[in-house]
Amino acid sequence: MTASPVDAFSAIRNPVVRAIALARVSGVIGTQIINVAVGWQLYERTGSALSLGLVGLFELAPVLFLMIPAGNAADRFARRNIAMAAQSVAAIAAFGLTAVAWLGAPVALIYAMLVLVGAARAFASPAVGTIMPQLLKPDQFVNANAWLSSAFQFASISGPAIGGLIIAWTGGATAAYFVGGVCQVIFVISFSTLPAIRPPEATEKRKFSDVFAGFGFIRRSPVFLAAITLDMFGVLLGGAVVLLPVFAKDILQVGPEGLGWLRAAPSAGSLVMLMIVTRLRPMQRPGRVLLLVVIGFGLATVGFGLSTNFFLSMFCLFLTGVFDSVSVIVRLTLEQVIVPDRLRGRVSAINYVFIGFSNEFGAFESGTTAWMFGPIASVVGGGIGTIAVVIAVALLWPALARLGPLHTLRPQEEAEIVSETEARHSV
Repeated sequence: MTASPVDAFSAIRNPVVRAIALARVSGVIGTQIINVAVGWQLYERTGSALSLGLVGLFELAPVLFLMIPAGNAADRFARRNIAMAAQSVAAIAAFGLTAVAWLGAPVALIYAMLVLVGAARAFASPAVGTIMPQLLKPDQFVNANAWLSSAFQFASISGPAIGGLIIAWTGGATAAYFVGGVCQVIFVISFSTLPAIRPPEATEKRKFSDVFAGFGFIRRSPVFLAAITLDMFGVLLGGAVVLLPVFAKDILQVGPEGLGWLRAAPSAGSLVMLMIVTRLRPMQRPGRVLLLVVIGFGLATVGFGLSTNFFLSMFCLFLTGVFDSVSVIVRLTLEQVIVPDRLRGRVSAINYVFIGFSNEFGAFESGTTAWMFGPIASVVGGGIGTIAVVIAVALLWPALARLGPLHTLRPQEEAEIVSETEARHSV
């Protein structure tokens, strides 16, 4: 990648991108505040790393059950409306957590609200993730993704810090949950300014097999399968974030304020890298870049696990964000350029399960291994496992390393038709 004179601000001048960015900022800030509050409250009340791991398990369960209906809904109804309804449910869950914290209700009710959060995310993700290709041209995707990811990372930086400060100032999680709910309401208001575009009516009678068409597409696309496999196992094994309350309280001894800054460090790294990406030419070998940055993510995770210095730990987490941001850009743009619009909802839902599986089940895995072997062994072992997965993916799917510039790719079905036509003409 080399410097380029292209207009780095072209996408953000588009009112559609600005509306989506505002919605993502408010929604992610709210989610991050809630995450910090849940982690701190659970560890304060239980003193158990396993209780932190269960957070991921309870959020993942509804995603697995709702993946197929959520993806089909995104391909059949206006994606804006689905996203607004889902975030409204997330707001209700946040206000429910506010009541639980205020009343000192049983811990089981926290997990019940997290199930509701997981259900909301199951429907919001394919709807939000696939709305942009309906509203922008393909040559705008990379720049728009960089700006939207920057908005996401800005929110991920400020959200944990705000959450930690609110908990420190108020002495509890109640106010943090309430602010998180208000942020979800702002998301709904911002998304309401977008057009409600319904997918075109199907020209053929729907078959039951159409419900599972997303699986068929991924099976026929080994490069995309390799990319999401890297993402899934990289975060599954390299997810140290869930254990940050343990590191903040017991190892680094920095309290809730330090926890907020630790949670913000990966997003700070991502934001810096994403602002650089907006000023670079398209990657000529994005597959190779993807493999290298996931290795870097694993090494930075190992460094964090071994560190006992707050600032070194912050730097290692910063690096995980730098590497992860490039991975996100490659994976998101690859999905947007090769998946036909009629399948985007279903493919995105499956993709989200890969991400949800890696994040939520990874949280459970990290909490469980920390409970069994200690937090340091859990984080260091996960980083080493991430590097091993990269090597395995490179050997199983060598086509990933040969992948050309993303903006030159086309929807896979169209590319197959063109290839067949050219083959017939050559005979």
